[in-house]
Amino acid sequence: MTPAVPAPAPLEANDIQRARALKAKIGDRVSDVRRHLLALRTAMAEFGDDFELDAFRVAYSSEDPAELNRVKAVERRVDQLYNYIAISAGALTANYKVAVRDHKGGNGYQRPVSTSRVNKLMEDLKNHRVDLPTAVLLNLRNFDPEKHLVDTERGPVFVPHGAELYVVDGQHHIEALSRLIKRKGGEQWADYEIPFACMMGASELEELVQFFIVNSTAKSVRTDLAFDLLKQRAEADPEAMKGIIESGQDWKVSGEKLAEALAQTDVWRDRIRFPGMDKDSTTINNSGMVNSIKPLLGTPYFGALDEGNQVKILDAYWRGIRLAIPEAFHDAGNYTIQKATGVQVLHLVLIPVIEYIRSIGASVLDPTSYQEVLREPLTRLQETTANESIVSGAEFWRAGPDGAAGSFSSNAGRRVLTARIRGMLPQPEIS
Repeated sequence: MTPAVPAPAPLEANDIQRARALKAKIGDRVSDVRRHLLALRTAMAEFGDDFELDAFRVAYSSEDPAELNRVKAVERRVDQLYNYIAISAGALTANYKVAVRDHKGGNGYQRPVSTSRVNKLMEDLKNHRVDLPTAVLLNLRNFDPEKHLVDTERGPVFVPHGAELYVVDGQHHIEALSRLIKRKGGEQWADYEIPFACMMGASELEELVQFFIVNSTAKSVRTDLAFDLLKQRAEADPEAMKGIIESGQDWKVSGEKLAEALAQTDVWRDRIRFPGMDKDSTTINNSGMVNSIKPLLGTPYFGALDEGNQVKILDAYWRGIRLAIPEAFHDAGNYTIQKATGVQVLHLVLIPVIEYIRSIGASVLDPTSYQEVLREPLTRLQETTANESIVSGAEFWRAGPDGAAGSFSSNAGRRVLTARIRGMLPQPEIS
């Protein structure tokens, strides 16, 4: 029987010349592995016979161009050993190994797997909330071109043949898929394709170098951008919002929406800085505002209101504060009342203020209600500055050494300041 001819790959069907060129390039790169591996080991030898990681760290952080060149030589050689491929989850999870750090034995370099991270990723994968588009980094320590590269009509194909693939970066992705496959009915996950970059023939020490490079240079997403992106995702995908609620992050979405709405009000226009904005006249970034709103969203009264009424209350509250001490709002950049410390403290004060206003039958949407309650506490508030001057009222909130609010910027300080203001509020009335 004549064997079936495999269907051509999409690139071969559409552009045969480009396909041939790509195959030739891959073949050349794979056949050149040993030369680049030797170059990597030579570059690593610059940091001692056993590659002293501390010396590498010092050079990595150095301002000396010669030291940085030594580091870059190692990084470039590692890059040359990468081969980007995709592999089924079934094939990978059957043969992967993680070199967890063993301090007593003096080997390994990986952190222990985080069960909570794995469980969350499993749930997100099952509910189709996430994909795994980024490549995991592996290493085939015992690489043998004769055994692990098979020539086909489409060019050389990487075949592990059951060899252990050491995980350098991405162990949580692989562990999550491994557990999904092992669950009852989890066979479907065996065909899930994982993109990966594979080092060929690198040692554990060389893996350690790359692990350090990957995890030292990775930069987390700024909190202000993370909040903004989370809100966009929730608005675009109802299923994503379900996952956000399950993970207890819905306050971030609600808080971001409120911050955006407040930015359109008279008191906060041009004061809240969102991702991509210049500082200009802004006084607080969106993450600072969102974090300050979080405690409000957890309270029975404010948290039960719809977004529109929440915005109305916050707008009325801040207009009332401005009526109580207008001087602190004339040049917002020179006062802390619209900066992180002032906003966090005053939002913690809002709930008891609302309780009092409601107890006397006044409107929580009337700025003068807040003005009447807060005028005396904010006027009486006083403290000694760094210049040993006693300040009160708007001057208490002045930024720098001429004001006093800056001395309450720590978590403990904000709690103290909140307690002082709350202690000066009138007590709710009971009829």
